[in-house]
Amino acid sequence: MKICVSSTGNSIEGSVDGRFGRCRYFCIIDDASGEVSVVENRGCLSPGGAGVAAAQQVVDEGIDCLITGNLGPNAMEILNAAGVKTYSAPGLGIGKAVDMLKSGQLEQITSPVSHHFGMRHGGGGQG
Repeated sequence: MKICVSSTGNSIEGSVDGRFGRCRYFCIIDDASGEVSVVENRGCLSPGGAGVAAAQQVVDEGIDCLITGNLGPNAMEILNAAGVKTYSAPGLGIGKAVDMLKSGQLEQITSPVSHHFGMRHGGGGQG
């Protein structure tokens, strides 16, 4: 299973970023091999459609499960269509969030937030 976590930092020592489309990094954990990699979120600096770009990046990485905070409707639609299961754990340490996912303790995200949830002073939404 490949797990992706929206991360506040560029290592597994970071925390789960509550923002999906605007998080800086994705921490990717391959549960089978134990391999951990951190990639920059290409949608982070996008003037619009950050959530869509981030969701497509997650799908392209072959992710099975995503741990984040909130998802916009467009991002959620892309992830659901690709069969990516989504879970909420904003603010938790990445290691703890992954352990909670494996033990079935994380809440699955079943509905998106509004399009403008992540907007700040002229920035784009989460998508």
